[in-house]
Amino acid sequence: MEFLLLLHNVIVPWAFQIYSWILIIYILMSWVPNVRESQVGVILGKIAEPYLAIFRRFIPPIGGMLDISPIVAFFVLQFVQRGVLYLIELLARAIG
Repeated sequence: MEFLLLLHNVIVPWAFQIYSWILIIYILMSWVPNVRESQVGVILGKIAEPYLAIFRRFIPPIGGMLDISPIVAFFVLQFVQRGVLYLIELLARAIG
C-alpha cells in the first residue's frame, strides 16, 4: 500500500513532468537553427520524436508551416497521466 502511495504521489507525476519538460525543450529547440543537431538535441529527439510522430501522422501542419501536433500530444499526455493515476487509486482501494 505504501508503494502505491509513493507511485501515485511521487513517481508517476514526476515521470510525466520530466517527459513533459523534455517535450517542451525539444519543441523550443526547433525554433533555433542547428540546435536539434547538437548532442543534446539528438538525445532529446530520440526520447521525444517517437511520441510526437504518432500525432504528426494524423495531424498535418496548418498551412504547411504550423505544427499543432505537439499541443494535442500534451493534452493526450495529461489525459494518460490522469488515467494512470486513477488506475493506481482503483488498485489501492481494491487492496484495501
